[in-house]
Amino acid sequence: MEYQNLSAEELKNQIEQTKQREAELQRALDHRWQAEKTELAQEIRGMIEDRGYDVEEIMNHVLPRRRRGPGAKKGSSGNYTRYVDPENPDRVYTRGVLPGWMKEKMAAVGLDPGSKEDRETFKANHLQAVQD
Repeated sequence: MEYQNLSAEELKNQIEQTKQREAELQRALDHRWQAEKTELAQEIRGMIEDRGYDVEEIMNHVLPRRRRGPGAKKGSSGNYTRYVDPENPDRVYTRGVLPGWMKEKMAAVGLDPGSKEDRETFKANHLQAVQD
């Protein structure tokens, strides 16, 4: 189609029609993707069941750490690395706001408590990591 011979109003209409068509195509694409994902999920479910496995058991291997659904449990705070001051084992940092003793020790060795990189360096070089 030659656009040079169209009026401004006709060009505007063409643009509007193109936008509407694009929106229709996007909806069709979204619908197609959803249908294909559903079909794939059914195929995978069938493969798992055909081999005699429980779908939930296999999904735990596929997505081991991802929360699924509203009933999924939240991890407890015991899952975080604890950092212990080797000079005073009563001083422990887990996460969150830095305790005063840690800020003081960081400043004493020339590290900035406001810098994530410096905090990571300090934890690696001056604290003892403990996993529960």
